[in-house]
Amino acid sequence: MVMYPIETLKLAGIEEILIVSGPGHAGQFLELLSSGWDMGINLKYTIQDKPLGIAHALWVAKNFADNDDVAVILGDNIFEDNFSESIKSFKSGARIFLKEVDNPQEFGVAILKDNKIVRIVEKPKEPRSNYAVTGFYLYDPNVLEYLNSLQYSERNELEITDLNNMCLENGILDYQIVKGFWLDAGTVEGLYNASTFIRKTKMK
Repeated sequence: MVMYPIETLKLAGIEEILIVSGPGHAGQFLELLSSGWDMGINLKYTIQDKPLGIAHALWVAKNFADNDDVAVILGDNIFEDNFSESIKSFKSGARIFLKEVDNPQEFGVAILKDNKIVRIVEKPKEPRSNYAVTGFYLYDPNVLEYLNSLQYSERNELEITDLNNMCLENGILDYQIVKGFWLDAGTVEGLYNASTFIRKTKMK
């Protein structure tokens, strides 16, 4: 499944890619993907020793960013959209990508007012919006410095929602709507849909 997010980045014009993996899967990724040369990309690898959250994985990858803008995509997310124009238009701050869904309580949810985000809530029991925050994000180097100010959540993770809310509070967060389909295999329903999508793709 990791090939889909890699292909999304490649189609968007990104050729330098860092894979952040837990210690139990790093060898498998390296064996499967190697340097990425045969795909026309340059793959690097680093280890997140413990599952301490997406924002922690981003912190682990800080040195790879090397003071450049970064695109972050989660390994269990599948997108139809081509994000090349979104990346070209990105100038500074942070950008998240929203998708209207039927089950927002399973995701981080962006609350909108007058087409502006006023708050992002992680997996709300009673969602005030159907706009889920997908697993694709753009950040400039200054945003990565905010990682040092994050506090661990109740589930002992550095939450990407907290980072995005910090960007929102500082007036540097914008968003775009995902127009094509989006699948998150991190949920039971999403895993089923992703498996169905992959089977159909292989049949074509």
